[in-house]
Amino acid sequence: MTAIRINGIAEMIPSSDGRLTLNIPINIRRKSGVKVITLPNGETGKAGKPHEPTPIQQALARGHRWLAMLESGEVSTLSELAVREGVDNSYISRMVNLTTLAPEIVAAILDDTLPDRITLFELAVNPALLWDEQFKRVFGAQEKDVAPAPYLFGFGLSGFGCARILSIVVSKLRFAKTPAQ
Repeated sequence: MTAIRINGIAEMIPSSDGRLTLNIPINIRRKSGVKVITLPNGETGKAGKPHEPTPIQQALARGHRWLAMLESGEVSTLSELAVREGVDNSYISRMVNLTTLAPEIVAAILDDTLPDRITLFELAVNPALLWDEQFKRVFGAQEKDVAPAPYLFGFGLSGFGCARILSIVVSKLRFAKTPAQ
């Protein structure tokens, strides 16, 4: 029988037939739509493919792609874009809202270091107009100097670096059809 225990200590239990039972308490939680496993020593790992973009990363890429389509004149309205993509106008609007996020938040999305309590809905619906207000909503009242430094692939990024990385991500991700949300 397989069981998942959250509390306790790691232990090895021998049975009378010579088999061993290994008990390792773990914690499984969802972060950005991906299951994260935490071991007793604090190490974490993700279930699934490690290079798979998270739902929030995909939403950010969609928002930038759709904004580029609007700015280039490929489509002229959100309604036209919604019909073309097969989604609701409000979904398009929420994803395009993600393009106004502060560089620190974009870096945290790309590096998958957003606080666990932050959801896509919180980021996409009615974002604050000022980046400092957005930062406080996402990272709390702490000052920017003491907030977790955003890193992507092991390199610290400025806002301009984030924009460049995001443009690469947007150009690489292709979405045939976006599921209606």
